[in-house]
Amino acid sequence: MPGGARGDSAEVEPHGGGVAALTQEEALEMIKESLHGGQEGESDYDANVTHVFVVLGASGDLATKKIYPTLWWLFRDRLLPDNTYFVGYARSNIKVDDIRKKTFQHMQVKDDQKNRLDEFFQHNSYVAGSYDKAEDFQHLNEEIKKFENAGRANRLFYLALPPSVYKEVATNIRASCMAQGKCWTRVIVEKPFGHDSDSSAQLSNHFASLFAEDEIYRIDHYLGKEMVQNLMVLRFANRILTPVWNRDNVACVTILFKEPFGTQGRGGYFDDYGIIRDVMQNHLLQILSLVAMERPVSTKAEDIRNEKVKVLRCINEVQLNDVVLGQYVGDPEGKGDAKEGYLDDPTVPKGSTTPTFALAVLHIHNERWEGVPFILRCGKALNERKAEVRIQFRDVSGNIFRPGEIDRNELVFRVQPGEAVYMKLMSKKPGMLFDCEVTELDFTYGSRYAGVKLPDAYERLILDVFCGSQINFVRSDELVEAWRIFTPLLHAIESQKPLKPLPIPYKYGSRGPREADELAAQHNFKYTGAYKWVSSKP
Repeated sequence: MPGGARGDSAEVEPHGGGVAALTQEEALEMIKESLHGGQEGESDYDANVTHVFVVLGASGDLATKKIYPTLWWLFRDRLLPDNTYFVGYARSNIKVDDIRKKTFQHMQVKDDQKNRLDEFFQHNSYVAGSYDKAEDFQHLNEEIKKFENAGRANRLFYLALPPSVYKEVATNIRASCMAQGKCWTRVIVEKPFGHDSDSSAQLSNHFASLFAEDEIYRIDHYLGKEMVQNLMVLRFANRILTPVWNRDNVACVTILFKEPFGTQGRGGYFDDYGIIRDVMQNHLLQILSLVAMERPVSTKAEDIRNEKVKVLRCINEVQLNDVVLGQYVGDPEGKGDAKEGYLDDPTVPKGSTTPTFALAVLHIHNERWEGVPFILRCGKALNERKAEVRIQFRDVSGNIFRPGEIDRNELVFRVQPGEAVYMKLMSKKPGMLFDCEVTELDFTYGSRYAGVKLPDAYERLILDVFCGSQINFVRSDELVEAWRIFTPLLHAIESQKPLKPLPIPYKYGSRGPREADELAAQHNFKYTGAYKWVSSKP
């Protein structure tokens, strides 16, 4: 069930041995059953009730490239309630046919799915209006009412909008567009959730004055990724990991996000936020909380989110001496975009000091993690595309082998590309001597689940909203703690003081600033560079 072509079958191994084929239809039926079950039966997914999904900002880039394609994939696979309708809303004077033309290239439609696509767009309508006028939202409400059954419909509002209009839109939804009777209203809000602690608090207070917390879904699409969701199971369903998941055995934890491209003409938007707000303060910190939290009392949303908040409260504000900032410059010997630096992007303000790379070392002050550095590292225009969590264990005590021959064990959760879990171990080289080399225990999704297409993150999260599950969404107190940790650093970076920290130039296509590797090494991370993991072929 991904945003692409689905395989016809997958294979599973039953307890009795042998291989049993799982057809596409059977796989989809299993997903549908899970929608009704939810986490510990919490789901309120109701296929018999009419649902209206409103895309606010329907003419924008996010809606075009992500939201409409995701809604199509869910509709295509009949994972949404049958009576689900889609209403686009934006300032642009366009029609549904215009939306279809803009989104088609992103929808990955097969020839035999075109009739189904026609049906999807027959469930679509569009309303043009402003974001700050109550009468326009009253017109939107009239459009939604056309799809109600006996005056009943659950309503979902996706704010695919600039944060600058969130307040006005939320106010108008509350005043004119709420569901009536026993039906529910849910509002999905895209990051960034504010610019710092104060702006985030103002935004949160505004939403809290209009909606209950269980009506607000702050979406961070990284929480919808397969491997991020698998952290819960891998951590708490495997006895072998429990005794070593602590400061006595772990030397350091690195959470990494790398992109091999620059701003690609979107530097004007990026420059307003920078890499810390864009990636580190949300995606990476959310992953950190799942890696470091204590075992929740259940898999219910509030129990999990309670533990995430607890561990975030144990983290002090990031200090400048625990941070390295960088900004990419062009590689004269590179090809294409690699020749251009960040400041060469015409949409970037001249002389901008916004970082495109950051490494920050965080410390969790609790019994489990005291003294273990958590290294968050992210950047653009680096040497590869990668997102992963790397647990590096302490050195072997009483080493009996040749000095320098033993590398540290590492447990790696590869989020992208190619979801995988692998563990780096030392093994004997073939031969007569006790020569050691690094090898791995490898669980690669593409091998274990050959033919199974994993759900797209947005598919998972939108289905969660239909089910009323907030496990994979950010709660308001999580947001408070995340901004508390990073706001002083952000203010220092963006101050006008002469001694404010400036980003270090690094070459497009490199690993980032050399100083980042040095800071990681100072915090007990050992990088050899001699080992390269190779994914198993499906």
